[in-house]
Amino acid sequence: MAFPLSDGYHLLPPGKMAAVVTWLEMRSRPQPGPALPPGFELVPRPSPEPAEYLALFRAIGEPWLWFGRLRSSPEELRGLLTQEGVEVFHLVCGGEAVGLLEMNREAGGEVEIAYFGLVPQWAGRGLGAAFMSAALELAWRPDTRRVWLHTCTFDHPAALRFYRKAGFQPYQRGLEIFDDPRLHGLLARDTAPEVPLL
Repeated sequence: MAFPLSDGYHLLPPGKMAAVVTWLEMRSRPQPGPALPPGFELVPRPSPEPAEYLALFRAIGEPWLWFGRLRSSPEELRGLLTQEGVEVFHLVCGGEAVGLLEMNREAGGEVEIAYFGLVPQWAGRGLGAAFMSAALELAWRPDTRRVWLHTCTFDHPAALRFYRKAGFQPYQRGLEIFDDPRLHGLLARDTAPEVPLL
């Protein structure tokens, strides 16, 4: 719960964090983007092992305080990742997973890109645009009418600009208040040191 102050500010109780969330959507198939470089391929993982999934999830998301999948037990995570409509892919180079794509095909032709990211050593090297282009090729089927995702102020600083450049349009903004995952053992206390523990 946030406590209001004057001038529109709100104080958060100790241990709480707040992020501004932006939802974006795409309502028509975009023009093809850049192809994946030689040596890279997007590999489906229809029944990923929870430990394998979480290792990649952590490698990509820890700098941005990703914790959504860390709250589930291995059995719960296996169930989430194998339910109807959920599709998981690894971006692979030289036999090593360097990117994660998780999509959720919903009723009525809706497709959510739930998780999308590269391991830090590949970020900022121009690979992201080709990865997103490949992801959108998978998302857009004849029955797809909308692809959507969300990002927040704890994500990579260039994320919102990246998604807009890929063709997504913002349509909603909100505030998410949540427990600091570092104080509850989901992430190490020294994760994202630029974000103070309070």
